[in-house]
Amino acid sequence: MSIEKKRVQVRHLPLDNNINGWSALLPARQPTAALRGQHQADWLVVGAGYAGLAFARRVAENRPHERVVLIDAGVVGDNAAGRNSGFVIDIPHSVGRTVAALQTANNYKRLLQAGTADLRTLVQRHQIHCDWREQGKFQAAVRPESAPSMEEYARELASLDVPHELLDRAALTKRLGTSYYQQGIFSPGCVLINPAGLTQGLADHLPANVDLYEQTPALDFHFASPLEVRTPYGAIRARQLVIATNGCAAQLPGLSNQLIGLSTFASLTQALTAEQRARIGNPQDWGLTPVSAVAGPTVRYTRDHRILIRQHVSNAPTATNLALDTLRYQAQHRQLFLARFPELQDVDFEHSWSGLICFTRNGAPKWGQLGEHVYVAVGCNGAGISKQTVAGTALADLASGVDNPLVADMLALGQPNYLPPSPILDLGVNAYLLKERWLGRHEM
Repeated sequence: MSIEKKRVQVRHLPLDNNINGWSALLPARQPTAALRGQHQADWLVVGAGYAGLAFARRVAENRPHERVVLIDAGVVGDNAAGRNSGFVIDIPHSVGRTVAALQTANNYKRLLQAGTADLRTLVQRHQIHCDWREQGKFQAAVRPESAPSMEEYARELASLDVPHELLDRAALTKRLGTSYYQQGIFSPGCVLINPAGLTQGLADHLPANVDLYEQTPALDFHFASPLEVRTPYGAIRARQLVIATNGCAAQLPGLSNQLIGLSTFASLTQALTAEQRARIGNPQDWGLTPVSAVAGPTVRYTRDHRILIRQHVSNAPTATNLALDTLRYQAQHRQLFLARFPELQDVDFEHSWSGLICFTRNGAPKWGQLGEHVYVAVGCNGAGISKQTVAGTALADLASGVDNPLVADMLALGQPNYLPPSPILDLGVNAYLLKERWLGRHEM
């Protein structure tokens, strides 16, 4: 049966049963009202993350006389887009050695840098308060045995003409305030932000022909003519539908058996006092990603002198994270924090939370036209802030017939590989995560 003839009820809605530390640091914001009643739209965008926000903005600019409706199951800034580690990544995490891998890496480089540039323009134009800091990024190894992989990554970055520095332990200690890491690479193009502040600012400065409805989950999709999505208190009929809900999209036809939903967990300390900052050498704010993406922690020292630890990845087939899970991993975060900063025994965590992320088997996004009048931008595979921003913008140009060379770069990334259904998929994902934790155990 083709997608255009299907009616689908949503079984799982995203749930993070904890308080997002990034949004807790911000001034209180009044969410927009939930959608009520029957509505008509030219464009309906489901999901107000980076892709959904970018699509809504660009299609509204391309078609200023058409109505765009954007809905989200949660609250902007507290949804998945506002819960990540706040790295606006400008280069791929890995490159590879083959000609094809280098071509793909160059595609990603162009896309990530375009997404970063778009966000920079919007932050400056609208004076969005998100602690936008062009501080670059460290990638660092805990064990000396990881040095060859760091050197290989440095050679790969050189092949992409990416500026970078290869740093030893002494240089890292001076710049990070911790002697825990043996070797690292610094690249200057990454931007560090408060992701909740960025998403709130983007949502609050959408074009006038965009109507945003928060706390409005899509409960029922009718892929017929006219397209219709039902919500708890209403429904929207639209000429064009855009799906930008990342992992939760796996419940929809044409998207099942392609997407893997995962949970990640983070903790953020209280602000360090001047005396505590002096103990670690008063470093500037910085961000660091680990060699082992599954086992090692992502760490940040923020502009307001807090330390973030994000670590542990788990399977999330129902997109649900409970407070008890967060509490369990907070204790693990505490151990990782003290291993890196033993001088800060008296510094407590102020917030711990979870977030959702979506991967595909081969790293390719699910992007483009899914069916007649239906478009999709899901499967971010990490680096979601810049990547999903450009994915949404390019998709809007594709859907509205506007020439954009980045459309070719998006299409060149390919399509996700097929995944087996549950419970086989869940067994495979859990086995993979266990293996990666074991292989990366020395990088914790």
